[in-house]
Amino acid sequence: MPSYPPTLPIQPFTQPVRGTVTLPGSKSITNRALILAALSRGTTTLHGALFSRDTQIMVAALRALGFVVVTDENALTITIAGRGGEIPVREARLDVGNAGTAARFLTAFVCLRPDGAYHFDGDEAMRRRPIGALLEGLETQGARASDRRFPFTLHTAGLRGGTVELDASESSQMLSALLLVAPHAKTPLTVQLKGAAGSKPFVAMTEAMVRQFAAAPADYAIEGDASAASYFLALPLVTGGHLAFTNYGGPLQGDVKFREVAAAVGHARRAVTQNFREFSDTFLTLAAIAPLLDGPTRILGIAHTRKQETDRVAGMAAELKKLGQHVIETDDALEIHPRPLQAGVEIETYHDHRFAMSFAILGCHDLLQNGRPWLTIKDPGCCAKTFPAFFDLLEKLRRESCA
Repeated sequence: MPSYPPTLPIQPFTQPVRGTVTLPGSKSITNRALILAALSRGTTTLHGALFSRDTQIMVAALRALGFVVVTDENALTITIAGRGGEIPVREARLDVGNAGTAARFLTAFVCLRPDGAYHFDGDEAMRRRPIGALLEGLETQGARASDRRFPFTLHTAGLRGGTVELDASESSQMLSALLLVAPHAKTPLTVQLKGAAGSKPFVAMTEAMVRQFAAAPADYAIEGDASAASYFLALPLVTGGHLAFTNYGGPLQGDVKFREVAAAVGHARRAVTQNFREFSDTFLTLAAIAPLLDGPTRILGIAHTRKQETDRVAGMAAELKKLGQHVIETDDALEIHPRPLQAGVEIETYHDHRFAMSFAILGCHDLLQNGRPWLTIKDPGCCAKTFPAFFDLLEKLRRESCA
């Protein structure tokens, strides 16, 4: 993976962007596919897989649980020998870092073992992220957790089936975790929701992929990451120009809806009001470029993002204010009123890849009209979570646009 310095000044574009973007594989699809392939009875090769911190965490965990996983980063393939719902290793230590999909999916996954003991931990941010509701649901299946948050030890008793009540309002990943393993319960397992279920498109993705893997595919193609595409849909709105994509627009990802937001903003940079409840990973992309738009930008439906990698609502408000913007923050929304941008600002990323990538796109704006950097990203390496080569790709596009 590329290595970056502790801080990275963003070189603005002095010419309209042009070029072609090949997106990394979807993190959401790759990590679901890894679990589903491990649950299958045959060997599955994932093509176009994402190689990033989050997927490496999942691969390492599967290996710790006894699965044979062969990776080829150059070919972007991962091959997994499925065990038909069996968890080979009875006891293991699983470090999930700050990977939400790995944390939730693995917690339900290991419960297929009737006599397991699994020690889970993550980084400091993961220790603040919700997992308790999922553990409560799994305890109705006979599992016992030592705590309701990370770190915890989970003693498992298999999945007997029946009805599991679940409050998935804080994260749809908890519902997806149960849906991934439900076909391997001893008797039919039904999830009864208490309240809303987080992001519905990600639940629909899980359901669709469970159906796909029911056919035991030997080869499975991973779609390009629609969340990552949002940055390169926004870039031409900042710099002018146009970008083409080689692998964008598959049917599984709800985040393709950002394409409509980008079209509404357009090269005229029109301010918009948008509810991001169903594709919230992309709200930061719009928020970061809001200072360039022609009026107040209103972003709604984002309360649940306060419990993601960081409090994304508060963090976004804080960084925009540092840039001189007038921001009205409520529990579920941001209203951003453009003001003259302040130069010389260092953007705090809160160990959150989406802050780094979103504000990097704003930094491509030639604010000083001399091609000199005016905005610096702290901890650019945090992009390794889902898009390790992001800044290399951004620089490649800048050079090609100037050529």
